[in-house]
Amino acid sequence: MIGAGAAAVAAGRYAGGVALRPSPQVPFPGDARLTVHATGDGTVTLTRSLASLRPGTYGLSGPGCHAIVGPVLEHAPHAADTVVRRLERITHGTLPPGTRVRLTPQVYAGNPRDAFGLTCADVDVPGELGPLPAWFLPGVRDTWVITVHGIGTTREHPMVVMPFLHRHRLPVLGLAYRNDAGAPQTPDRLHHLGDSEWRDLDAAIRYAVRYGARDVVLHGWSAGATMALRAAVRSGVRDRIRGLVLDSPVLDRHATVRALAAARHVPRALLPLAVRAAEGHTGLPVDRPGDAVDPDTLTVPTLLFHGPDDTLAPWAASRALAARRPDLVTLHPVPHAPHAAMWNAAPTAYEEALRRFLTPLM
Repeated sequence: MIGAGAAAVAAGRYAGGVALRPSPQVPFPGDARLTVHATGDGTVTLTRSLASLRPGTYGLSGPGCHAIVGPVLEHAPHAADTVVRRLERITHGTLPPGTRVRLTPQVYAGNPRDAFGLTCADVDVPGELGPLPAWFLPGVRDTWVITVHGIGTTREHPMVVMPFLHRHRLPVLGLAYRNDAGAPQTPDRLHHLGDSEWRDLDAAIRYAVRYGARDVVLHGWSAGATMALRAAVRSGVRDRIRGLVLDSPVLDRHATVRALAAARHVPRALLPLAVRAAEGHTGLPVDRPGDAVDPDTLTVPTLLFHGPDDTLAPWAASRALAARRPDLVTLHPVPHAPHAAMWNAAPTAYEEALRRFLTPLM
């Protein structure tokens, strides 16, 4: 019995580690591999699937290649088992027939300078574990926007909103945090779903204030949105936070850990053990799965983007948060969007909602 118990603990620890080890190469729930069938004049033909039929703008990522694809071109000639999408551009590599790729909400690669021609400085934010790499995009306003990506992506993901923020003359600090490439590594190399990572965001707020920000807006995706929530109620400089923009926040740890573990091929029988082990890794209590933040402690306006097709961070928790604090939280539902892809599914509507939210905060 002792041997069986030890084996179960070991299996659970392994499963929990698999779920929480951040890597852009590891799949998310519903993340399907697609095959490139052909490319043409501004088009790419892909395997037909629920993923390749998603509306909007996405990155197309494969071994040694990256491209940007736009909407489905329904009237373009194609076989019954394929989909034709607009090919905006190939950012690096090539897309010969047979290339295996996946759609990703991380549309742009590189940095804002190379992707958009925007003025961009590489800076180091002093964090508790060491220097945190960040991009600084200057603007004339004294309200800064700090962007923070989620689990399984990089600081390239928030680049989707940087041209919009630049047009509105807002300074932007694009943060990398612990366990990112070039950032300090923790001993366990695991993502703690924002419970420890929020302190790196706290360091970024202090950096912004030190270099001229009167106040800040935190814009986070996935676990980065959870980091923003925690900073808003725990940071010693939370009085400088003017607003929150949350995209697909992780508010139900049980559901997210189970979904991550299942997507990474952890056997179904081990999923409950994975949840307990993950909460042991992070130090988060098993009996409080949905306590990313107490809604009653929120004090700043919050714009919440989420949708019913998110299978990693169920949006029921976001609806509950908005219902608890209708005085502060505005929920902007986005249909037909996978996790952390609310901008991708409807860029124009997303940016209009963002403009309306940010205008009184500038």
